[in-house]
Amino acid sequence: MRVLGVDPGLTRCGVGVVDGAVGRPLTMAGVGVIRTPADADIADRLVLVERGIEQWLDEHRPQYVAVERVFSQHNVRTVMGTAQASAVAMLCAARRGLPVALHTPSEVKAAVTGSGRAGKEQVGAMVTRLLRLDAPPKPADAADALALAICHIWRAPAAGRLQQAHAAARRAAPSVRTPGVRRAAPQKGIR
Repeated sequence: MRVLGVDPGLTRCGVGVVDGAVGRPLTMAGVGVIRTPADADIADRLVLVERGIEQWLDEHRPQYVAVERVFSQHNVRTVMGTAQASAVAMLCAARRGLPVALHTPSEVKAAVTGSGRAGKEQVGAMVTRLLRLDAPPKPADAADALALAICHIWRAPAAGRLQQAHAAARRAAPSVRTPGVRRAAPQKGIR
């Protein structure tokens, strides 16, 4: 499985590609940061993020895209920029028919380090160890993107089985009727 992880941001959008499967060694196929000038117009910055993600998709041909789920912060401006960059990443993937998964920061930290409260240094250290790198990817946005890809590789099979189980349970369950509610009989002659 090849996954492009995207740590969304307007100034620095981390991107990382990981190959692997559950129970097998992981391999980094690429890592980087898409940068935009802070003084540029927001629309121009979003175009730069889009072009950067499209280049990564063209070059690495991932099967899945994992994006960090935007969470509430006190700084509304930061949240808006992150959400906009996240939407651009999802749009780029959707255009190509690639499945997109959203993972919260705590899910990613827990998957990679074992603790949903791990710090940036711990995430970077574990990404370095798991991918057998010489040094942690810099800046932290790049390491976070790789962590997102790793998280998806490890969580996707279980999530898929869970979705299949839920679908099978829905199909097997008898149709539920609400007590005391009668369905109207079809009327003849009215079309």
